[in-house]
Amino acid sequence: MFAYKSLLREFSKLSTGPHFGFVVPNRKIFLGYANNVQVSQALWAEPLKKKKRLDPLVVKAREERKKKKLEKQIRRLEKNARQMKPIEECEIPLNILDEREKRTRINPPLADHETERRARLEKNWALYKQNQHLKDIKMLDRIMFSQQKALDELRVESEELYQEAIQIDFHLIPFTSSGPVETPPIDKYDPWTEII
Repeated sequence: MFAYKSLLREFSKLSTGPHFGFVVPNRKIFLGYANNVQVSQALWAEPLKKKKRLDPLVVKAREERKKKKLEKQIRRLEKNARQMKPIEECEIPLNILDEREKRTRINPPLADHETERRARLEKNWALYKQNQHLKDIKMLDRIMFSQQKALDELRVESEELYQEAIQIDFHLIPFTSSGPVETPPIDKYDPWTEII
């Protein structure tokens, strides 16, 4: 019986549950239930499957088939890339093509004085645009000459200031502007009134 108790005393150190009616002398160990002990489940491993040895010729044939399939798809894509997608808005309906002769307008011939007036108008417009272009070029020449003169004067005063002045200002490079259009806007013009 004494051997049994001593054996129980030795194993009681390992116990997490309540002890069996005996006291372990001179020990201050808590032998109650421990809520912080967690045990993971046992995971049973399965032996690895033996890898099936394939014939190298079979593997090579599979790779060749994949390669041919990819090449075929690439050829099909290249062939279709040349064909443009039809745009529905640009296609003319067949009934309008059939009525082409009915729909063509024959403009009446212009009178001689009207053709002369239009020719004079085109010449005057060309002359006006030429003079405007020459004025712009002269103005740019004056500006560039003034700028070069100012830079030369600055170089005489200080070489450092001149070097700073000829540096590129990267804050001005992404420059965008909306300039005047070809024709001025029509006053009180609303495009929606013409559609309705």
